[in-house]
Amino acid sequence: MNTAEDKSFAVLRIIFGVVWLIDAFFKWSPEFLNNFTNYILEGSTDQPALVQAWINLWVKGVSVDPHFFAIVVAVAETALAFSLLFGFLTELGIVGGIALSFVIWSTAEGLGGPYVAGSTDIGAAIIYIIVFIALWLGRSWRYYSLDPYIRRRLPFLYWRW
Repeated sequence: MNTAEDKSFAVLRIIFGVVWLIDAFFKWSPEFLNNFTNYILEGSTDQPALVQAWINLWVKGVSVDPHFFAIVVAVAETALAFSLLFGFLTELGIVGGIALSFVIWSTAEGLGGPYVAGSTDIGAAIIYIIVFIALWLGRSWRYYSLDPYIRRRLPFLYWRW
């Protein structure tokens, strides 16, 4: 790739970081923190039995301490936003973003819900996974990023994937 293409992926990374920062801001609201289990349960509405079973498995796990798990999600989204915005441990952030997006898509979004009559989309989180893959393939950490500076000083934090 040339420099302009590399820089465009870096700009995409930063814009995507702003999106995650806004989302993280909403996760810190009392509404989300106090109703976390309900957000997951909404994904199972009108879904086939297999999807409902998957979501119910997550609900049972989260029900042990829903407030704790809500905080974990809020912290994860905040960390992901800062990783993308500042290019700090970006490769790790991208992998974590893919994992988090998949969990959100497969639970709260009910695998996008295309199984319900009248459904018109497959959910946003699956699109997030595609954006993360593009950021990875475009090596979005090369420009406008702290990663090159930190890699020189603390190489043990970085590894080859």
